Amino acid sequence: MRISDKRIDNGKSFDFGLISENYTKYRDIYPQDFYDKIIARNLCVNGQTVLDLGTGTGVLPRNMYQYGAKWIGLDISENQIYEAKALSKMNGMEIEYITASAEQIDFPNKSFDVITACQCFGYFDHEKISIKLAKMLKDNGKLLILYMAWLPFEDKVAEKSEELVLKYNPNWTGLGETMHSICIPDCMYEYFDLSYHEEYKLNVPFTRESWNGRMKTCRGIGASLSAEEIKDWEKEHLLLLENIASEKFEILHYGALTELTLKKL
Repeated sequence: MRISDKRIDNGKSFDFGLISENYTKYRDIYPQDFYDKIIARNLCVNGQTVLDLGTGTGVLPRNMYQYGAKWIGLDISENQIYEAKALSKMNGMEIEYITASAEQIDFPNKSFDVITACQCFGYFDHEKISIKLAKMLKDNGKLLILYMAWLPFEDKVAEKSEELVLKYNPNWTGLGETMHSICIPDCMYEYFDLSYHEEYKLNVPFTRESWNGRMKTCRGIGASLSAEEIKDWEKEHLLLLENIASEKFEILHYGALTELTLKKL
């Protein structure tokens, strides 16, 4: 399903479902430290029921499954949910997946201990979802927002890769990240209090192939461009990597975690 939002890429449409197979291969890259930060907050663990918004191919539920929570994953893309179901079944994981947007969901009141949104919170209509999420959470429930991004001003390979994305997609607004806390719209604070946030640096290992795949599955390339444009970009990006990167390398990223606690309604 193609999405167009004037806040994102100057309204240029995108669809992560177009790259679901490659998404499975190249976007499951969060280091263990990323998950350890969640566990340290005693979230998404045994005895808790968790709803994961924008689950994609189920990266968060599948990687956190071992910690014992009951998971439901939700995504607007049928292709993403298809891959999530297949991967979970292949690994013997009992995770429920639903194809729907965050704005469409309507679970019974007090259904969840935790609601997570990893790498997707900025895509939502926050005015619409704020009250829905609040009602679906149990008393003292948590909304956990997660994010990880490369740091182009501190990493040359990331910087040059971004420049090449812009060459093929000048509308792309996903560039130029710096380390900062996750932006929470004011409307969310009507129902939630900020209880914790943390930002930290991460070195994420790649090969030329896997970094090319990671960049190809970003919104600015695989989810937006034509097949011919993607092919041309990929060829040029691989040549770039041969000139500036060894076969194996690390890309400097930062991770961010923001925990919101439900107010007493």
